[in-house]
Amino acid sequence: MAYDFDLYVIGAGSGGVRAARFAAGFGAKVAVAESRYLGGTCVNVGCVPKKLLVYGAHFAEDFEQASGFGWNLDEAQFDWPTLIANKDREINRLNGIYRNLLVNSGVTLHEGHARIVDPHQVEINGERFTAKNILIATGGWPQIPEIPGHEHAISSNQAFFLKQLPKRVLVVGGGYIAVEFAGIFHGLGAETTLLYRGELFLRGFDTSVRKHLQEELTKRGMDLQFNADIERIDKQADGSLKVTLKDGRQLEADCVFYATGRRPMLDNLGLENTGVKLDRKGFVEVDEQYQTAEPSILALGDVIGRVQLTPVALAEGMAVARRLFKPEQYRPVDYKMIPTAVFSLPNIGTVGLTEEEAREAGHDVQIFESRFRPMKLTLTECQERTLMKLVVDARTDKVLGCHMVGPDAGEIVQGLAIALKAGATKRDFDETIGVHPTAAEEFVTMRTPVAG
Repeated sequence: MAYDFDLYVIGAGSGGVRAARFAAGFGAKVAVAESRYLGGTCVNVGCVPKKLLVYGAHFAEDFEQASGFGWNLDEAQFDWPTLIANKDREINRLNGIYRNLLVNSGVTLHEGHARIVDPHQVEINGERFTAKNILIATGGWPQIPEIPGHEHAISSNQAFFLKQLPKRVLVVGGGYIAVEFAGIFHGLGAETTLLYRGELFLRGFDTSVRKHLQEELTKRGMDLQFNADIERIDKQADGSLKVTLKDGRQLEADCVFYATGRRPMLDNLGLENTGVKLDRKGFVEVDEQYQTAEPSILALGDVIGRVQLTPVALAEGMAVARRLFKPEQYRPVDYKMIPTAVFSLPNIGTVGLTEEEAREAGHDVQIFESRFRPMKLTLTECQERTLMKLVVDARTDKVLGCHMVGPDAGEIVQGLAIALKAGATKRDFDETIGVHPTAAEEFVTMRTPVAG
């Protein structure tokens, strides 16, 4: 049968665009459908605008520390609408770049909501198109629990478009999105409370990292409330919000921001017309080659719920394009040693196993850890400390994990991720000459294990 397209991609986020561009480059006839915005979550309401807001929040520290280096500054003033307007301008520029990337690659762009009619057919804007392969790359969507008054809360989608910076913000959640936005609001001058129902935020990260960040955020004056959850939200006559907790306490806020999870975006996608199956959490089930239970339909990125990171979606998109249209270049995505960062203030950078994971896996573990006040702060009143940690297998000397909390942690750990991916040993670290004076050199000067 002759199809209109070799590959029809639903979703023009990071993974979908990567798969489409490279498939077209390999000679396939490709179309992409997008109903919202080009670039997906990351570019529009995720990592890119969030990082811009983190940069904005960080200036508060820079101004505070400048006096130690002889700078006398008048009282700094922050204007939220200016930051948001400049952010919007940059996102619009990136939208245009994504459009050009697709069109210049020979991909047909369909703007509208695509719905799968059958395993080889898609309907969009009243038209139907056939495709040999259909790729679902629709990403995720934030969800707010349906407690009484949930309509008064916002998610990350709305946070990027607030008209003004709220004076009092209550951030709900314990994942990286909650921690990052708490840092943004706090750094920009809002009275910020982070509320989490568990014992300690960032479950799944190394315990030393979690505790160290807790200490640093507390030093900065952020209100951290653990083992706490919201019962209901009531809007007051003056527009403020009264928040009632499950333990009976009441808090007041001008904004309640929920970051308590994301669901796969499968609304009105037509999966009932196919054999595609979902797992118990609602994500699309795929095999190692991103194929669903319906052979002609594939899925990748946040919608499959494996590792919900933009670079992972990019790698998956490349793998799909190669397997379908350039099989001699195909290689599976390796999900081990994926580095990641949390753009909290201070930042977290991490790659490899946590101490807890290494012990659970049966490794004879050695821990090398250093906590110090960065050189930049020695002329200031700031008492922030940096944490660096290596998790080492005592039998093989192999470095299993690398973790950091401190300025530029993500930038530093990206380089170390290559070393861990290549199988570096602690001896390799010890024999590497450091760049002096930097914080990063601490990773190659830790000699004495602190635990074993």
